[in-house]
Amino acid sequence: FFFSSRRRHTRYIGDWSSDVCSSDLYLVKVTKQVSRIMSNLKIWITSFLLAFNCSIAFGAQYNTIEWIDLLPPDDLEALLNPPEYLAEIEDGSPEDSIQSQLRNKVKANADDRYQQALQSEKIVASMDGEKIRIPGFIVPLEFENEEMVIQFFFVPFFGACLHLPPPPPNQIILVDFPEGVPLKSLYTAFWISGELKTSLVEKDIATAAYTMTMDLYEVYRDD
Repeated sequence: FFFSSRRRHTRYIGDWSSDVCSSDLYLVKVTKQVSRIMSNLKIWITSFLLAFNCSIAFGAQYNTIEWIDLLPPDDLEALLNPPEYLAEIEDGSPEDSIQSQLRNKVKANADDRYQQALQSEKIVASMDGEKIRIPGFIVPLEFENEEMVIQFFFVPFFGACLHLPPPPPNQIILVDFPEGVPLKSLYTAFWISGELKTSLVEKDIATAAYTMTMDLYEVYRDD
């Protein structure tokens, strides 16, 4: 009876010891897994913060501007105060056609500040050499392999220079980007960033009073 009882007791002790060893091994495995996860998480967080800080630092190089910032004050005032005769032109009438608007620009007299502002080549001198970020639309000029736009006019509204008369030259930026921009639709708006230059360039479809060596671009989203 004693021997039998001892065997049961020994078996009980052995089973308990075995469970303890199994628990220890389990805890060791869990500890290693947690340690590995924390190590990976630390690496990921460090990489994320580094990329985030680099993004902020890179973005901080560019001053986000609006198109009106490229207009001299007198041109802006003239465009914000159009003459009364424009209100008399009905939409879709012959006077409202592109050809008529172009003729009006040519015939603009020295006293019509509005018409002068519509074709103004005057620039904001302080913008020369500025690193800027600005939203707008692409008007393709040159392609690479018929897919990538390597030179384009950048304009403040869709259809400018194509379906609608071109904006004033001081509202057009000529952009060169040898790497090319994939343009699937003219409706797509972009942010572009780069160094702005006050340089007058004439093309067949329009004249630009500013140029840019673009550093980067991104599809437009509200900030």
